[in-house]
Amino acid sequence: MQTNTSDNDKIAIFAGGCFWCTEPVFSQLKGVKSVVSGYIGGHTLNPTYKDICNGDTGHAEAIQITFDADVVSYDTLLEIFLVSHDPTTMNRQGNDVGTQYRSAIFCQDEAQFAAAQSMIDAFNAAYIYSAPIVTELKGPETFYPAEDYHQYYFAKNPSQPYCLAVAAPKAAKIRAKYAQLIKD
Repeated sequence: MQTNTSDNDKIAIFAGGCFWCTEPVFSQLKGVKSVVSGYIGGHTLNPTYKDICNGDTGHAEAIQITFDADVVSYDTLLEIFLVSHDPTTMNRQGNDVGTQYRSAIFCQDEAQFAAAQSMIDAFNAAYIYSAPIVTELKGPETFYPAEDYHQYYFAKNPSQPYCLAVAAPKAAKIRAKYAQLIKD
């Protein structure tokens, strides 16, 4: 779902486990114009959900966020990303295990790379987590949108058991912690 774009629109791409759980965290934020679920970081051209489920294509489930940088900063999105999932587990988020569920930031330019590294360093220095952050920092790579039924899956399926157990608590956690950033 793409909306009108402006000169202030930027892209952020985060992989933080299942995209059903990361999309609702960010789609509720002021300044976020769209969130597209998809695949990135692998070696298979035009991967499908079935392709990546085995974990051997190298792709991660990710979200591509289009945001208005005058309304919400990249640093704010980074912070929410690091707070909304467990960035200390390698190739795992909860019961979701495999390289497709790894934590990664796909930086679109040097400024994003520097901001991400600085934020990770600050979280580690402050001992926000009991283990070091293992989130990968990568450069720009081809992002492949997931199949239509994955887009805004949580909004379309709020009573689905996985959404109730995993996605809803993540979105609620961010609403509580960052109430001032939530869309009206």
